[in-house]
Amino acid sequence: MSNRRATAAPPLPTPAEDTPRGSDLPTTTASDAAPSEAGGVTAVTRALQLLDAFALGESHLSLAQLSRRCGLHKTTALRLARTLAASGYMVQRDDGDWRLGPSAGWLGARYQAGFDVQNVMEPALRALTQASGESAAFYVREGNVRTCLVRVEGPQALRHHARMGEGLPLDKGSPGRVILAFSGEPGEVYEQIRRRGYHYSIGEREQGVATVSAPVFGMHWRLLGSVCISGPDSRLPPEKLESLAQTVVTAANALSYALAGTTAPAPASRASHWHP
Repeated sequence: MSNRRATAAPPLPTPAEDTPRGSDLPTTTASDAAPSEAGGVTAVTRALQLLDAFALGESHLSLAQLSRRCGLHKTTALRLARTLAASGYMVQRDDGDWRLGPSAGWLGARYQAGFDVQNVMEPALRALTQASGESAAFYVREGNVRTCLVRVEGPQALRHHARMGEGLPLDKGSPGRVILAFSGEPGEVYEQIRRRGYHYSIGEREQGVATVSAPVFGMHWRLLGSVCISGPDSRLPPEKLESLAQTVVTAANALSYALAGTTAPAPASRASHWHP
């Protein structure tokens, strides 16, 4: 695949509500370049807010929606959207609405490539799905939340659907609990997870959903995240989760070997922190 960045087309004529008047014409202001209270650059923070405004399943948003969700004046939102469009991160449609651009997709592809998703993770999760009959996913830690990096759907008609990229709590659900445990989180529940090498939960984060997870390590046994299978609790009662736990652990170990480039067994209770 070429590393050449996609070039966005020139901005299309905008509807009347999108067109600033007089002094509202898009310009770079001193306040945009000023540091924010958190120590960052205000304009960058606002631009990222614009990209984050799109919810899963939303293909496009109007300027008014972007402005309202980000708490920005329409002229500010428009200036930022046009700046992002110049680099391909947003695109304005014929009807004036905005959608994410090709550069946003390429950025996500490069993020996934850091974990060798196509060559290692997807085949491993596909094998786990075939062995367990349930959907399989890989979660990573991003700050104080966990996100689903890659997922393979199971063959069952009734299954749990994880939202890719959504920030989820670490302390609810077995994927997050495993990440905390093998990051050295204190407490008896985490000690137990470290001793067993896996954890399962039923309805802890989402009612009716059952999961069982195990840790995945990379180079130098650094914790990368957790692999899990999930499905409805009607199909995955505690005894079934226990019986599938070793299947998940085996898959997690195989994934660890592949990502670490080694055939040595991964330690079952190594406290570490995920690092991209």
